[in-house]
Amino acid sequence: MSLHGNLDPDTAWEIMNLLNEINMRGTTVIVATHAKDMVDKMKKRVIQIEKGNIVRDDKKGGYNSEI
Repeated sequence: MSLHGNLDPDTAWEIMNLLNEINMRGTTVIVATHAKDMVDKMKKRVIQIEKGNIVRDDKKGGYNSEI
């Protein structure tokens, strides 16, 4: 696992779990990341933007899901 925002992996996952709990209570949470491992494990909505355009919007996507 790579470091995320200068956080150690355990702290990064603790924060993601807190954000997930907030989301499960009804609040929209937006996270911008290149952390493939987190995106793949969370299986949440993934919106991929390239040059200002949405090129992918998957409800339960992974980092490298098909466009």
